[in-house]
Amino acid sequence: MPKWINLLFLSFFTAVAGEAFFFTFIDPKLLYLFGEPVYWSPMVVYSLGFFMFWALTGMTAALVALMLKPGEEVNREHHHLPHSAQNG
Repeated sequence: MPKWINLLFLSFFTAVAGEAFFFTFIDPKLLYLFGEPVYWSPMVVYSLGFFMFWALTGMTAALVALMLKPGEEVNREHHHLPHSAQNG
């Protein structure tokens, strides 16, 4: 299974847990956006909240995967660039 599928799969479950925890304490009917009350149905608020949590946890997982790349691999990729690209 490719690495990005694993990242999305794990971030999906993290988003489920985050949304469950968040909406345990926050009532979607009492939310405010830019100082104005939100008049969306609770299902819309739950859905947008889930996708927000999924996007945030997905970006976090992708950043961790990027930072786990060994230094030798990063340096090897840098040496394979054309000379004009290295000098910027």
